[in-house]
Amino acid sequence: MFEDVAFGPLHMGLPEQEVRRRVDVALDAVGMLSYRERISHHLSTGEKKRIAIATVLSMQPQLLVLDEPTAGLDPRARRSLIELLKALDLTLIVSTHDMPMIPELFPRMVVMDGGCVVADGPSVQLLEDQALLAKHGLEYP
Repeated sequence: MFEDVAFGPLHMGLPEQEVRRRVDVALDAVGMLSYRERISHHLSTGEKKRIAIATVLSMQPQLLVLDEPTAGLDPRARRSLIELLKALDLTLIVSTHDMPMIPELFPRMVVMDGGCVVADGPSVQLLEDQALLAKHGLEYP
């Protein structure tokens, strides 16, 4: 994992000590510090997603953009990832069809269909609009 997470800081030209510090901070932030010396292809899908997030966090971004972060996760890994995202002190932009996740993480949502914005507003309000969701191929229980 170290090499994966260190990739960005190394290519930013940071000193070795700073790279190591950033890797440890990023792995700790995603609950994977104990995996520092493991090989990534031996990880579960949820663990791989956490390492991918750590890789970005090691570059200390102000914004995190994720595409379908909960896709392919079992319920336990999904819940764990949602809790991780809640704990991050970053602006998140997420593209997702995981509608139950939205009100947990996002006060605002934008609905897109065919590459166009069709709705933009408070998540709770838009999720209550069953006609809007159905018209654009979305479901919310």
